Amino acid sequence: MYHQLLKLDPVGLRFSSILRDTIDQLLNGEATGRYDWKTLHKTEKTHAGTLVEINLQREFKFADGTATDYRISGIQVDCKYSQQFGGWMIPPEAVDHLCLLVWADDYKSRWSAGMLRIRSEFLNQGNRDLKRTIKAEHRNKILWLWHDAELPANILLHMNEDDREAVFAQPSGQARLNELFKRVQQRPISRNVVRTIAQQKDYMKRVRGNGGSRSALRDHGIIIIGDYASHKQIAKDLGLPIPREGEFVSVRVTPTTIDHADRRQTTLDGKSWVIAVPEDQIHPAPLLPTTQKNT
Repeated sequence: MYHQLLKLDPVGLRFSSILRDTIDQLLNGEATGRYDWKTLHKTEKTHAGTLVEINLQREFKFADGTATDYRISGIQVDCKYSQQFGGWMIPPEAVDHLCLLVWADDYKSRWSAGMLRIRSEFLNQGNRDLKRTIKAEHRNKILWLWHDAELPANILLHMNEDDREAVFAQPSGQARLNELFKRVQQRPISRNVVRTIAQQKDYMKRVRGNGGSRSALRDHGIIIIGDYASHKQIAKDLGLPIPREGEFVSVRVTPTTIDHADRRQTTLDGKSWVIAVPEDQIHPAPLLPTTQKNT
């Protein structure tokens, strides 16, 4: 079963995306403007484990268990999530079964997932619901699938406080997005962040040209790279993070001159461009290539 999970997700990209999306689902930024786990209600935090369990099953199409949450390769497996490492709450019915133990911390941008067959002697005394945590001295028995791996960052949580205040001080969703892409450059910005900042149902429209951030920031020399092939090639050319599905990367560029021989270059609008540094003069940004996929 361990090898089956690794076969499904060799480096943990699918798993980490599910954890990122589940946290964002709980924050519900489009409706609430929230970006910080601490602002969740107690009942929402309690519901996190159920959402992780459901979203993992949907992604990997695990069969339903009988005594447990799932059957993976025919084996009964319970799923337990905690935002605090070691805080997994193990119910009496999970004893003697395999548990998929999942941890993700939005403040550290780290996550782990591992397997442990639960034994009663591994557990601390229970609470009123008879649920028990794993004794610290027995955590070394966990077989890690992915341990202390990188969780896609919550940009709004980790950005500079002055920058964050400047973004949220803007009077409209469009103005907030423009400010975000100006202040957070060369870092992936997810669709969920865009949704939280725009707080509008047509939030993706606010990124595009024809009146969106791409148009508004062109005079500032800023391009916004999306998640399709032609844009990913631009990111590769310039040495930028390559956007995953639903991600954007903004960057200020300037036309290549003889002084830029040591910088990585890309070709846009029939000209060569490099990443601008603060000393470079601002030039209107080139138009990005378009494809059939809208971003």
